[in-house]
Amino acid sequence: MVRARTLMDARQQAHSNAELNWWIFMRISGLILMFLVLGHVYMTFVQVSESDATFDAVVSKLGNPAWKLYDWLILGLALLHGGNGARYVIDDYVRSRPNRAWTRNVLFTVLALLFVFGTVGLFAI
Repeated sequence: MVRARTLMDARQQAHSNAELNWWIFMRISGLILMFLVLGHVYMTFVQVSESDATFDAVVSKLGNPAWKLYDWLILGLALLHGGNGARYVIDDYVRSRPNRAWTRNVLFTVLALLFVFGTVGLFAI
């Protein structure tokens, strides 16, 4: 696990290119997610008045493929970002290798199911 604050430190601490790539991904995806979610909140709660925030308005908004892609990008990035953070926590606190393996498998299964259900729910509208 990489505990660096700078890219140079991360390169020195990374045991593999995969860990270094995940370290970089966490920084970039966190920044992208911040803007995506702030944009989503602005477009959902600031631009639309309370009386216009109905189920029909949401369904008509999601009729546009660009909105579906926008929300799907938030879903995918949030699950990857959060799942990788949870993997870090599991690696830090679950000491036994067998327990760590099954705990990570449960995590990845739950993340995959959330992604599938979220995608189906988003594109079924």
